[in-house]
Amino acid sequence: MILRVLFILFFTQFLYAQTPLPTLFDSLAQSNSDNEKSRLSMIIASQLAKDDWQRALHYIELAEKSALSSRSEKVKADYYNAVAEIYSEKDALDITLENFVKAYKYYQHRPLKERYRLENDLAIAYSETQNYEKALKIYHKIYKYDHTQKNPKNLAAVSNNIGMAWRSKNLDSSFYYFNNSLQLLEGIEYPYLKFLIYTNLAKSYLIKDEDETAKHYFHRAINEIGPNNINSDLGWVYGEFSELYLKNGKIDSAIYYSKNAVAILDSLAPFTVINRNAVEVLYKAYIKKEDFKNASKNLEKFFAISDSLNIEDRKAKVQKIILEEEYRTKDKIRELEESKSRLNFYILILALVVLLLILGIILYRYRNKLKRTDLEKELFISKQKELNSNLELKNKELIGKAMIELHRTELIEDILKDLKEVRLKASKKETQSAIDFIVKRLKRDTSPNIWDEFELRFKEVHESFYTNLCEKHPDLTPKDKRLCALLKLNLTTKEIAQVMGQSTKSVESARIRLRKKLDITNSQTDLSSYLSNFG
Repeated sequence: MILRVLFILFFTQFLYAQTPLPTLFDSLAQSNSDNEKSRLSMIIASQLAKDDWQRALHYIELAEKSALSSRSEKVKADYYNAVAEIYSEKDALDITLENFVKAYKYYQHRPLKERYRLENDLAIAYSETQNYEKALKIYHKIYKYDHTQKNPKNLAAVSNNIGMAWRSKNLDSSFYYFNNSLQLLEGIEYPYLKFLIYTNLAKSYLIKDEDETAKHYFHRAINEIGPNNINSDLGWVYGEFSELYLKNGKIDSAIYYSKNAVAILDSLAPFTVINRNAVEVLYKAYIKKEDFKNASKNLEKFFAISDSLNIEDRKAKVQKIILEEEYRTKDKIRELEESKSRLNFYILILALVVLLLILGIILYRYRNKLKRTDLEKELFISKQKELNSNLELKNKELIGKAMIELHRTELIEDILKDLKEVRLKASKKETQSAIDFIVKRLKRDTSPNIWDEFELRFKEVHESFYTNLCEKHPDLTPKDKRLCALLKLNLTTKEIAQVMGQSTKSVESARIRLRKKLDITNSQTDLSSYLSNFG
């Protein structure tokens, strides 16, 4: 028999455990803390678990949500521990162990003082599910800790549990720890634990087929608990005694102890395996004694208890299956929800990555487009500068040629004038003829209309200027157009006067007349800027 070591709970926990449900419901409704909500929900669930399992499940789920919302590993660990204790009462051992393990993942790094009770519960859960290696590993840690705390009662209880874990592996080790428990309790009043140790020793000796030694420890167990202290444990020991005497052929002793066992168990736990076994021993003993009347009577009772146990056993198994299925279904639903959440999260991340990738591609293309645009703009500006430079160069060339031609013409005209004066003064005909020949040649080399040549060259550089200008201002004279061309070339009034062979004042007057013809007299528009728009 495994002993669950009892621990003193904190006063507040004890107080809440004894608090009526309505008060707990009110406290839960008023609580704003996820930690407190989880704790109160589990206390409510533990009180409801025995009589209203469906409502208990509701509060277990509520506690789970609060524990997860708290984002505290300690709160989650305490929730798992409380769930394990509830399912332990329902004998759902696998679920119990699973939750103790979850709770232990947090507490395993805490000081042993904080995880002492959980260590013990976890070791017991491993023993009950026949994971003896893991159970022993934890039991030994607890034993070492209790040894440092100098607590003989806890040491004895743990030593008893270690003996139970060893019994299926090595009986000698099992005897060692049972005897060690007794030595630790020497001089200490702890009858219930001593009773368990004696019965465990007795059962171990039965396994070893040492019936007399087993009988000795059964007697010690009865003496420890007291033959007048009627309880189911005493009934169980009497039942074990009766089986032992029946096995050894001591029929009267077997009947005596089995009748005592049945009498005790009928009053306390009639429909139990212990009572059924005691009735079975009684029936078999009466058969051997050839008391068929009592044998028949006990056989009927045996069948009645067996039928009841079968029903209860099937009912318990069904309930256990339902419990496990409910728990596993809830686990699967939670896993599916978590998987769905993870999937949604991954989809969101993927969508963001794709979006960022698309944005990156768009930005990359946009940057390249900007670069191309900048390059095209720079190329355009470069070409424009080149064109403007060429245009300016051609304009300068055009103006230069025009100026040269004008000066050449003026020079020739001056020479012709001088030659005419020389001819008039010459007395010889040969000299006059020579002068006439020179004059004729000079007149032949002089362009008859320099402005026609200028306009021809100007049109080569500014093809559409005259066309566009005449379309908008058809009433302009050749002199007006000539002045417009010179203004288009950005010549100053002084430069225009030199080109046209006029005074500056005459050019200024011509500009004023031109502004009137172009209808920009009342405008602040610059005349040259206005004309530059025509091509």
